[in-house]
Amino acid sequence: MHLLICYWCTLMAYLVESAWNKSESDVLDELGSGSGGLRNGEADERLAIYGRNEIKESKSKGALDMFIDQFRNFLVIILIFAALVSAYIGFTEHSFDELVEAAAILVVIAFIVVVGFIQEYRAEKEMEALKKMVSPTAVVIRGGVKMVVDAWALVPGDVIEIEAGDRIPADARILNSIDFKADEAILTGESLPVSKHTQVVEADSTLGDRRNMLYMATSAAYGKCSAAVTATGMSTELGKIASRIQEIEKEKTPLQKRLDVAGKQIGLIVLILCALIFLTGLINGVNIVTIFLTAVSLAVAAVPEGLPAVVTVTLARGMRRMLKRNALVRKLTAVETLGATTVICTDKTGTLTRNEMTVRRLYSMDNIFEVSGEGYNPEGVFSLGDKTVNPADEGLDFLLSAGALCNNASLNKTETGYSITGDPTEACMLVCAQKANISLSDLYAEYPRISEMPFTSERKRMSTVHKKPDGKRVVYVKGAPDVLIGLCTGLYGSNRIEPLDVESRERIINVSDSLAGDALRVLGCAFRELDDDEILDEDNLEKNLVFIGLQGMLDPPRDGVGESIQICRDAGIKTVMITGDHALTAKAIGAEIGLFEEGDILVTGADLEKMSIDDLKDRVEQIVIYARVNPEHKLNIVGALKEKGHIVAMTGDGVNDAPALKKSDIGVAMGITGTDVSKEASDMVLTDDNFNSIVSAVEEGRGIYDNIVLFITYLLSCNIGEVLTVFCVVASLMVFGESPLIPLQILWMNLLTDAAPALALGFNPPDPDVMRRRPRDPRESIINRRNLISFMGIGVLIAAGVILLFYVNLPTDMHEINPKTPDGADKLEDELMRPRTIAFTGLVMFQMFYVLSCRSKKYPLFRLGLFSNRYLIIAVLFSVLMQFFVVYLTDLMSYFNESGIIYTVLYLIWGAFDTVPLTLNDWVIVVLVSSTAFILPELMKYRRGF
Repeated sequence: MHLLICYWCTLMAYLVESAWNKSESDVLDELGSGSGGLRNGEADERLAIYGRNEIKESKSKGALDMFIDQFRNFLVIILIFAALVSAYIGFTEHSFDELVEAAAILVVIAFIVVVGFIQEYRAEKEMEALKKMVSPTAVVIRGGVKMVVDAWALVPGDVIEIEAGDRIPADARILNSIDFKADEAILTGESLPVSKHTQVVEADSTLGDRRNMLYMATSAAYGKCSAAVTATGMSTELGKIASRIQEIEKEKTPLQKRLDVAGKQIGLIVLILCALIFLTGLINGVNIVTIFLTAVSLAVAAVPEGLPAVVTVTLARGMRRMLKRNALVRKLTAVETLGATTVICTDKTGTLTRNEMTVRRLYSMDNIFEVSGEGYNPEGVFSLGDKTVNPADEGLDFLLSAGALCNNASLNKTETGYSITGDPTEACMLVCAQKANISLSDLYAEYPRISEMPFTSERKRMSTVHKKPDGKRVVYVKGAPDVLIGLCTGLYGSNRIEPLDVESRERIINVSDSLAGDALRVLGCAFRELDDDEILDEDNLEKNLVFIGLQGMLDPPRDGVGESIQICRDAGIKTVMITGDHALTAKAIGAEIGLFEEGDILVTGADLEKMSIDDLKDRVEQIVIYARVNPEHKLNIVGALKEKGHIVAMTGDGVNDAPALKKSDIGVAMGITGTDVSKEASDMVLTDDNFNSIVSAVEEGRGIYDNIVLFITYLLSCNIGEVLTVFCVVASLMVFGESPLIPLQILWMNLLTDAAPALALGFNPPDPDVMRRRPRDPRESIINRRNLISFMGIGVLIAAGVILLFYVNLPTDMHEINPKTPDGADKLEDELMRPRTIAFTGLVMFQMFYVLSCRSKKYPLFRLGLFSNRYLIIAVLFSVLMQFFVVYLTDLMSYFNESGIIYTVLYLIWGAFDTVPLTLNDWVIVVLVSSTAFILPELMKYRRGF
């Protein structure tokens, strides 16, 4: 028995791939089953071998692993090192300033780690969504007895029964079908329910063309069927997708890679500074311990402690801005990745189009009429050529009434608009009838239905019998034009019936082909009045029909999609359509929205099957539309584009899209029609399912990256200025080796006066030309040669200005002071307080003027407007006000009682900063010198042109 079961196991591996290419009896034979299903004992044995019919989760990261991962960011490592060094110096040298600095850096580290941990923890839910999609129970026949079992207990060989509304519990080969349709959109991308049958299909058929198969997690839309289970659990198509999701490792985003590189570059700069200062001290005979501590302390000052936090806050704010534009970003770093996108791979249905079938053209009495309107809103006009017409005057009401009566859909008015129940193709015919002011309720009351011959994929038509107001009966038929015309002998025209001759037949077929060539789905309508004693069966009803006309419908493009695609083209972003729909439909929609132009290439899933991976890589940059593709194709397309160096954004809404969404640089799921699986595998969710929202998000992403570069430029330039200031003083052994800045003053600027303007730069609106420039090179580092020259140039300017302010304001009699005596040391400190305060204030003002120039890398401030970023002005005013606070502490203290708590606190702060009040003349000199950090960069921008 066990050997036989092992034999069945071997066969099953083959049947998973080929059941659609075998007859029902052959499939049952190879499964070792029959129409009465398996025996209960047999099912238990197979369950032990195949396992439960469930989607197995990959081992997810534990909370501890995710927490530890947050410390693998190079900038965070540098901050940890800086905190440890500051803490060590603080404890060994009893330095309160260093301990404060260590504590502040640890707060920054904690902020970064917590935010990153929360983001990653949320992202680990994607496999849970797959399990939720599996049907909890199933109707199965075992031992000839129908029973309900848990879906997880199904095994290959089970015979299941499915009815409309059921979720398919496993992959299965259909054995019997009665008017059965399945909604496979989540798996194939096909927007309409698919008619199913039992006939054998070709072995190389794509997933969407296997009309004799059922797939786990899809749903039954119409009719009922029985089927033999061919695959369960991870062997199903859904399981294969789950396996691919588990195997795909999400790569670092471009920003993460750039920040890692920037962190290493900053680390290298820090090491070089340490080495230079250490060597300088040794050459000048300074105590080795003292010079080591000085070098390390200065290197810590060079680290922009606020940078990772500012990046995190800016990305978080970008998430909120994008949400206002209907793009919900799930992962912080995805905010910036959008700005680097070079290719957008988008689905057609519901993203480029409205996902609402609409009748666009009518053919009646040798005239083709255009119908306007959008979606399911029953408002629109009818036109013939350039002239608007009344449908009743043109005899269109009879064609529209026939389509509305021979119909099983319904149109529902809701608070927000209109919705449908039933097949979208039928529903749009109801909408079109209402556009002609035909009351559906009155029509149904006047023509009550007596009988129906349902649509099947074999018949390709549907018939309904109605009772007329005069008591007679009439049959209305709608279906494929080529089938319907063969059943007609008459032609309706101008309230009379004419014979349908050969010429008329050819003309109707030609019109149908022409409409189909424009990607319209075409249905014909016919009727016949019945005799009183006529039998209501297929052979009698559907003969000698009178042809009424044609209705051509399609899923129209969304408003503004064409303009959005052109914006992408101007921005150097290629838009690629990947759809499960037919090639003709995809090409027509692509041409209408400007995506597909003369000479562009379209390939189908069948074409991709014949291509090797290398062939696809060679051609992938020339292909604009992929039609009738399956999940594996999507994965290969994304992989080929990434191999070519592209940053790929991929849209999707179904389970089939999840692996490609995860593999892409930026996975974009649909918020309305998207499955839980696609949303959990994505980086971003469109709340309105609209392609236009992707383009808006790309614009925001580009602006956010520009802002990140601007505040990195600002922070590093300022830090270099601070370090060069101290380094130059130490290197020249100026004034007994005293520094113009003390450590707490540097920390004050790094975490307060630097941070507020840097954060405000994150509020910069995008530059006017942000969507008219090519995508940036994803391999380019933030700290590239050009930016490094800029950092150093501004840093040297700031350092030179601060040293100048310090030197000029030194007392002339300082050389007379002996710092080795207690009185001399105290007097030296007193004499240095004013020049230090001026240098400290000068450095802050240099930074405030420079940050105004950082409003844009390309455009001068006068071109954008001083208040184009009001948050920046507020931040600058706040920073200047805070500087006033520390400069005028002694004046402020005079307003409080010396024995009070406020006075004591202010005194401690003053003692830490060592500042003295400045005069108006001091401020004039400081402003004149520091304003060069604004004037020079602005002149350079003006000279370059903009």
